[in-house]
Amino acid sequence: MSPEMPSAPPAKKIAVIGGGPAGLMAAQFAIGHGHEVHVYERKASVGRKFLIAGRGGMNLTHSEAFEPFCARFDTQRDAAAAWLKDFDNVAIRDWAKVLGIETFVGSSGRVFPTDMKAAPLLRAWLKNLREAGVQFHVNQQCLGFVDAHTLRLLGPDGEKSMQADAFILALGGGSWPQLGSDGSWVPWLREAGVDVAELQAANCGFDVPWSEHFKSRFSGHALKPLRIGLSADGGRGLQGECVISEYGIEGSLIYALSRLIRETINSAGECIIYLDLLPDHSMDRVQKMLARPRNGRSLSDILRRLFMLSAVKTGLIYELTDRTQLADVDYLAKALKQLPLRLRAPRPIAEAISTAGGVTLPQLDTYLMLNNHPGIFIAGEMLDWEAPTGGYLLSASMASGRRAGLGAVEYLISRTAL
Repeated sequence: MSPEMPSAPPAKKIAVIGGGPAGLMAAQFAIGHGHEVHVYERKASVGRKFLIAGRGGMNLTHSEAFEPFCARFDTQRDAAAAWLKDFDNVAIRDWAKVLGIETFVGSSGRVFPTDMKAAPLLRAWLKNLREAGVQFHVNQQCLGFVDAHTLRLLGPDGEKSMQADAFILALGGGSWPQLGSDGSWVPWLREAGVDVAELQAANCGFDVPWSEHFKSRFSGHALKPLRIGLSADGGRGLQGECVISEYGIEGSLIYALSRLIRETINSAGECIIYLDLLPDHSMDRVQKMLARPRNGRSLSDILRRLFMLSAVKTGLIYELTDRTQLADVDYLAKALKQLPLRLRAPRPIAEAISTAGGVTLPQLDTYLMLNNHPGIFIAGEMLDWEAPTGGYLLSASMASGRRAGLGAVEYLISRTAL
């Protein structure tokens, strides 16, 4: 009679809470190691945030070299580098290719699927996950922990307890509440002793009390080209474009500077930014052109003829200056090159593209497991980091999800060995 073969250790359960990019990537790297992987999503379907990110072309990542790519994460660049070193922009493109989605690098360096759509990639991804054995549970809202191995979930049939051997929390930040990312996890994680930095709006617009006339005339108009500086000499500035909104100012250029603007408002109560409406002209050149005889022409006509200044830029001059001084060449030149705009508050966090703040990183190990709560991992925008738009947010979310997924597997291996 042949001796019995030793039985394989029983399968463990890994529960991923949140079906966004970070959660799905965590599930992908947790499956295939002999464990059950379950994804619990608050909404009626997973991947909704991925689809929203795809509006406007599905910007997957950025083609920037590794060092400058990581520098985009500012104070958290080292942490982001640790997640991204094994799952960088090249790896993300390779991952998409395995799923049958080809990508290309746009003129701005951003990386997109060739069809510029998110849905085909998401469908292929979910098909791959299901075939690998990942199980999905929708309409399940996480209410917090009962103990180290039990979570409370609220579903269509009421509240229930769910047990697992490892948890990966990927519940998003505080923006996009309509997609389930409303920051409701902050209180119950804090109650569990987890340090959570206050969630704040990132990649957001800012309030400006426009006059009714300006608002009704120019809301929705783009300001381009434009350079914005955080000092009158243009220091810490960037060039690009932004948009006048009914409530203030928004757009890619404002988003890129939103962290610095927000931090200045937090410390000083306001932030004055300086608009260079003619970034391709030097101050000296502007002054010389304005010194020419006006021959009775109106200021609007002069600005249009000399600089091809758009109506919205001219409107800003009238809105933000003392009109009685606009006949003075030096005053007008300074208004065109260093127009001050006072910002006092960011837009509400629910309107932001992303959030700053979250679970602080020093209390996590290299696999993003909470040191004081073994078996609980954090990924994506729940973590205390921020990045600009352009593919950086999605890249880091997925890379952190990968790291947490692998971490959960390693944790269960270590527990089995005990």
